[in-house]
Amino acid sequence: MPSGSAILDSDFRYIDKKGNLMRSRTELSIAEMLTFLGMEYEYDHNFTLNNGKKVNIDFKTEKGLIEIIDDEKDISKYKELKQENPDSRIIAIGHPKLAAQLKELDDIVLYKTRDVQTGSIFMEDPSFAFDYAHILPLVEKCSILHGHTSSVMVELVGEMKNNLLLDFGDAKKIIKEVISVIDHKFFINKRYLVKEDDLHYNIAFDGPKGKFDLQLPKNTTYLLEGEATVENLSTEIIKLLVPKMPKNVEAVGVYIYEGYNKGAHIISQISRS
Repeated sequence: MPSGSAILDSDFRYIDKKGNLMRSRTELSIAEMLTFLGMEYEYDHNFTLNNGKKVNIDFKTEKGLIEIIDDEKDISKYKELKQENPDSRIIAIGHPKLAAQLKELDDIVLYKTRDVQTGSIFMEDPSFAFDYAHILPLVEKCSILHGHTSSVMVELVGEMKNNLLLDFGDAKKIIKEVISVIDHKFFINKRYLVKEDDLHYNIAFDGPKGKFDLQLPKNTTYLLEGEATVENLSTEIIKLLVPKMPKNVEAVGVYIYEGYNKGAHIISQISRS
């Protein structure tokens, strides 16, 4: 590798699981994606145009062809292919810096590399602790009513703007708002709900310790989709955090500590319509 502070894409060797030596990180990413999807592919496929000229296409799959647009030579090749073989099923993937030369073409996916800086922040604060009670009818040791004090750490991942993902003060305010929603609540799987009125839930189930039949105030009870495990509480906090996140935050991770040196971590990508 060359000395100095600059590390170029060409300084690395990108080899897919088939042993193909690829020209760029983008090509390797496409190969890994195709492998993940279970799609067979041929790399550096020799393709014959209708005019008899042979060109090499980066990927041939059963669904069609994929060409990575890295420079002007690739643009010329792609334009020629579209002109000579207009019925060919092909998609091109290129950098936004080439967008002006590609704007008249169909089936172009533009990606960003050095223009985008992805980063993450994490926050752990005494104010993120919360108290709760729960029952886990499927776990004998935890199948009685009991409580915990848990602390939370939140990780946010996304596209930084001016070297900033989200101001710590703003993030702390959002997290504290969410923690206040679940603090001093009784968590229980909604499958155990047998009836309710305006003010109460009636919960009943047979567990390892006997039959439980509880009437619970609604304002202190939190019904969950699934059992009230620490993993599910992490998921619930993510559900509450996501709508409050700015658009540049792409994933949210939540660690919940239940007792000393143990807990659960769930990270979820944000899906926006």
